[in-house]
Amino acid sequence: MSGISKYTYTTLTAAIRSYTEVDSNVLTQGIIDEFIMSAEFRINQDCPMDADRKVQEGTLVVDDNTINSPAGALFIRGVEVFNSTANSTGDGIWLEKKDQTYLSEYIDRLTGTEGDLAGQDVTGLPKYYAMFGGATNTTDTTSGGLYIAPTPDQAYIFRIYYNKMPVGLGSGAEGNSDTYLSTYFPQGLLYACLVEAYGFLKGPMEMLTFYENKYKSSIQQFAGMQLGRRRRDDYTDGTVRIEVKSPSP
Repeated sequence: MSGISKYTYTTLTAAIRSYTEVDSNVLTQGIIDEFIMSAEFRINQDCPMDADRKVQEGTLVVDDNTINSPAGALFIRGVEVFNSTANSTGDGIWLEKKDQTYLSEYIDRLTGTEGDLAGQDVTGLPKYYAMFGGATNTTDTTSGGLYIAPTPDQAYIFRIYYNKMPVGLGSGAEGNSDTYLSTYFPQGLLYACLVEAYGFLKGPMEMLTFYENKYKSSIQQFAGMQLGRRRRDDYTDGTVRIEVKSPSP
């Protein structure tokens, strides 16, 4: 296996062709781009990374029980609402995630396009949220949404914490020459790309299985590293700081 410390788009492309022993006449730039995009999406699904955590702040609309998901959100980590219409300082209230049926029962009947009756909403400071709608991950209005309950009776400030699909490696203007994955998880990214490549080439099944197993092993280690970083910091896991009294000379 390669001992390379990181990949760029150019070096990863060369590695895929080298490992498969297939040149650019078959593995064209467009096909390579598809391999990389599929591999990156798989990794981001298998191991959400702290590097892709985002926060979006906004203002709830009075008598509107929906919020658009942030553009490009892979998934929502949490929703925080502040009992304030001016700023997001002070104690926030973390909304409890429920399913849509729970919210329907809570407010008797959902209103708007999802409901068939104009029920009487329960209003006040929101306490619950539920996901709804599909996501195309392009704009705020097409990335899915959230129902909240009770329906806001004031324009409260809120924050949505989420993971966003990062811009990946690519040959075009919208792609990067290097990324977090290509820098900190280069071998795993290569293995995931080779799984895609051997599936496309209909190559030897043992090679596809070999790289699939290499990927699974590496993603477990990478996920462990991500979890470890999330649990530790110098304050909570550093050396115990106690006064040590030395005997007088």
